[in-house]
Amino acid sequence: MTVNRKKLIPKLMKVIPVFILAFGFAAFFFWGPDRYFSLAALTDNRDLLSDWVAQAGAFSWLVYGGFYAFVTAFSVPGGAVMTILGGFLFGPWLGGTLSVVGATVGATVVFLAARYAVADFLKAKLGSSLFKMEKGFNENPLTYLLFLRLIPLFPFWLINLIPALLHVPIKIYIFGTAIGIIPGTLIYSLLGDGLGALLAAGQDINPGIIFELRFLLPVCGLGVLVLMPVLYKKFRGSSAL
Repeated sequence: MTVNRKKLIPKLMKVIPVFILAFGFAAFFFWGPDRYFSLAALTDNRDLLSDWVAQAGAFSWLVYGGFYAFVTAFSVPGGAVMTILGGFLFGPWLGGTLSVVGATVGATVVFLAARYAVADFLKAKLGSSLFKMEKGFNENPLTYLLFLRLIPLFPFWLINLIPALLHVPIKIYIFGTAIGIIPGTLIYSLLGDGLGALLAAGQDINPGIIFELRFLLPVCGLGVLVLMPVLYKKFRGSSAL
């Protein structure tokens, strides 16, 4: 049985990025994430990290943003700790900006890998559950993407995949991702900015702070506000019947 190399090579090229991401994900857990991606590790090494940023200057921005993109692309847990770290090292505004850029770049890598390598396979597996979302995304891709990004109840990696399977345009995906993650990123960046004061007062850092009502309600309110045009359109359509 002969193998058609002209057909085989393009297929291999499509799945290579997925294998790389999967290998990185597995290697991360083998490497031992708790040693590096934990609040305890951040607390123990905060002075060392602060000194390095002071010495590296603007180069540290590139390293931090690039590493954040790396973590996001490999879909490993640690985004909250990374964002807190960014707020601690660079302040809430610069740290938040670097986190948004890094997360958006990493999410786009996952989006492209899913769209061009495993979209058909995943769509076949998800079946009807994905079909229910397809109509909404086709009609209002930016609105639905912003809603999913704003509400912190859905896994970040899952929201990276769904738009890729539903043929959301890449420009809308990038814009919706960057804008949609700003509120949550800012909350964690502000928490990181106050890290020194919290530790000096003997208080614990709480990454689950985003689920407290004082933060969750405004963020969910933004999500509902984003959906208002869609809800209004559906209401008008049902009233006309």
